[in-house]
Amino acid sequence: PLINAVLNGTVFLLLIASFIAIRNKQVLLHKRLNTSAIALSFVFLVCYILYHAAAVETPYGGTGTMRTVYYVVLISHILLSAIIVPMVLITYIRGLTGKYERHKKIARYTWPIWLYVTFSGVLVYFMISPYYPN
Repeated sequence: PLINAVLNGTVFLLLIASFIAIRNKQVLLHKRLNTSAIALSFVFLVCYILYHAAAVETPYGGTGTMRTVYYVVLISHILLSAIIVPMVLITYIRGLTGKYERHKKIARYTWPIWLYVTFSGVLVYFMISPYYPN
């Protein structure tokens, strides 16, 4: 789980840098940062699947308001992570193929959702990490 949180956190930072790069008209840097973010997201997905295929489920042990916050973040993270994969791929392909207007139209939705998914993944890790059996 720590590796997954580090990967998610790194993708979060790459997405921030990518946004700054495109705002500064650094298209090649923007492209490289997004390619790196996608590659690390793929590594994350492989690590996540391998871990959850082998590990036992860790229940959240918090109570009260924190329990509610945890589940709101977790559920929103899970739902948005399911829809962000095709959105990222469509956005990326449109950028690579030079369909810049169509790229920009979807990117204005893809970027904040992807950013939230990476951030909330790290947040979920920090909230549940005290309850891991190790």
